[in-house]
Amino acid sequence: MNTGLFHCKVTPSNYKSNPIPFIAVQFFKLYLLAGFILRIILMFTGPAASNSFSFFETIRLLGVGILSDISMCALLLLPLLLVYIGLNEWKYNKKAGWVIEGLWLVAFIYVWFFHSIFADYGGAASRIARIFFTWKLISFSLRFFIPDIRNLWRKISVYFTWILYVFLFLIVCLAEYFFWQEFGVRFNFIAVDYLVYTHETIGNIMQSYAVIPLFAGAFILSALIIFLQSRTRKFKMDHLFSPLQLAEQVGIYLVTCVIAFGIVSWAHNIQSDDEYVTQLEQNGPYDFLQAFQDNKLEYNKFYAMIPQKECMAVYRNEAGLDSYGEKELGYEGQPKKLNIVLITVESLSGEYLTRYGNQDHLTPELDKIMTKSLVFDNLYAAGNRTVRGLEALSLCIPPSAGESIIKRKDNRMGDFTVGAQLKHLGYQVQFLYGGNSYFDNMGDYFSHNNYQVIDRKQIPKKNISFANIWGVCDEDMFNKSLQVFDQDAKNGKPFFGQIMTTSNHRPYTYPTGKIKVVGDPKTRDNAVRYTDYAIGHFIADASRKPWFHHTVFIIIADHCASSAGKTSLPIEKYHIPCIVYSPGNIKPKYVSTLCSQIDVMPTLMSILNLPCKVRFTGSNILAGNFKPRAFMATYQDLGYMQGNTLTVLSPVRKIQQYDLKPLGDWNYNEILKKQPDQKITRKAQAYYQYVNLYLKGKNK
Repeated sequence: MNTGLFHCKVTPSNYKSNPIPFIAVQFFKLYLLAGFILRIILMFTGPAASNSFSFFETIRLLGVGILSDISMCALLLLPLLLVYIGLNEWKYNKKAGWVIEGLWLVAFIYVWFFHSIFADYGGAASRIARIFFTWKLISFSLRFFIPDIRNLWRKISVYFTWILYVFLFLIVCLAEYFFWQEFGVRFNFIAVDYLVYTHETIGNIMQSYAVIPLFAGAFILSALIIFLQSRTRKFKMDHLFSPLQLAEQVGIYLVTCVIAFGIVSWAHNIQSDDEYVTQLEQNGPYDFLQAFQDNKLEYNKFYAMIPQKECMAVYRNEAGLDSYGEKELGYEGQPKKLNIVLITVESLSGEYLTRYGNQDHLTPELDKIMTKSLVFDNLYAAGNRTVRGLEALSLCIPPSAGESIIKRKDNRMGDFTVGAQLKHLGYQVQFLYGGNSYFDNMGDYFSHNNYQVIDRKQIPKKNISFANIWGVCDEDMFNKSLQVFDQDAKNGKPFFGQIMTTSNHRPYTYPTGKIKVVGDPKTRDNAVRYTDYAIGHFIADASRKPWFHHTVFIIIADHCASSAGKTSLPIEKYHIPCIVYSPGNIKPKYVSTLCSQIDVMPTLMSILNLPCKVRFTGSNILAGNFKPRAFMATYQDLGYMQGNTLTVLSPVRKIQQYDLKPLGDWNYNEILKKQPDQKITRKAQAYYQYVNLYLKGKNK
């Protein structure tokens, strides 16, 4: 009988007694069935619930999805093959056994009594190595010296592997479901990012979901599935293959893996006009591994290029830079060295504010502040992650391809940052965050780029009224900020403080008794209500400070709450509020000019006439020569919006352009253009090519 994945020359009766081919076939069936059901569920839940799939799209995403799942399942059976190889008799031969025993003993002594290579990777790696080699030494010794336990040991190992396979698969299905509800995509680089920060991620999961019941249910279901599949089987645990048979089986399986890898790679790379179709026909575990591998994108290898001279000329012209790549800001009048408080609000989509169409009155405090502020109505976030917003506001350049500059090793930007420029002008420069700033590499980036970092570690426990896994509540962070600003004011220097909030983030927990909760307390809407309350309370407290009338407050989102849509860059999912509030210093006004997150700080520095030479791409929105445009990006897709045209640069040198048709309430229908506007395309290419390639070496 040929199982397809483990080709064994056995009779049907032998097949029933050989555990590994049987487990492979049963897992294969389960994987395909669960994958099919999961796709159906995802089609009608989360961000895709409002999407209408045509008959052809449905057939396509299910068909390609099945091919993708078949191929990925073949690859996922590799660990099972390793278990199969381990069920050989030869390792217990006298000579082979003593050699293996000696090797495990040497490894055990090495990791326990010498400075091992694992120590170079940190304490966790050393502990894991010690546990692993201790276990291998003990387990092999028992089997080598006590032959009678070998069959029982194998049986336990096989069933443990089987239940682990099924259990982990069910957990991955649950994770994919919840990830889809949050982000509207299969696993991507965000999942990889979260895996790196295990403390915050596990804590967030524990606080957001009923983890213990879910895991318990998955384990019980796994045990039930395995019981039903194996209740009539009696497995043989010894003499399953000869060396020749094993070599043939392994060879056939590896050929199968090569074919499977080609198919799943193809399924991963094909595109649809509907982004939901593209996502649903892919395989989540493969997408995760691909995102892990492609954590960095080399721009010149993946994106369409234009000649370097043309790129530099177009970029400098559009950004208003001279031949040295610089421009002057704030030389038009007498400098006003007002204090600057930049409040970067977690996930505050424009759609949550009444002015931009919300009818649930989630933000009464911000709605009130807006009437007294300079408001940029048509402003767009640079990305869909916090680090993208922080990158845009501190560097004032379009988003980089791949990982944010903040998270890269070469993130020392010298005089390039807003903080460096303000520090040269005599400002005290600080970044204040309610969580642990090692997350997303924020602490490393800001502390090495002229900012003083103040995070949760600097807040005494007695001053923390509420906290979750992400950090202290917004009120506690604002109270700490007031203390810092009071001290700054006593020092006689103007201050620039950038505050990063945390409360408007899953698990959406906050102090009780502060807001009128509507429905389930742990929802995004209620978290927005609390963040709005905290900001209003902070402004009220600040208004009683002697430094208040010499301060500008900027309230802006880091990114929107969701970036999922029918296209890879749905414009409405990047629309964010930007409020500049400074009674007596800046006149209230609503500005409808199309602009970007990268323009906010250059605009404020120009308003205050703070003289400096900068290499920012961002420009003064209020200037007569400002060129309206916006930038927005995912990990791979780089967007450039000008007028009613959106240009998207993607890997494999792909360029697409869309006509934007307004639908009301800041929503757009994005219609793919057959003939892209080459002039606009060149601008998009110049902006991103310059920032990703030629900015290097000029920013130190």
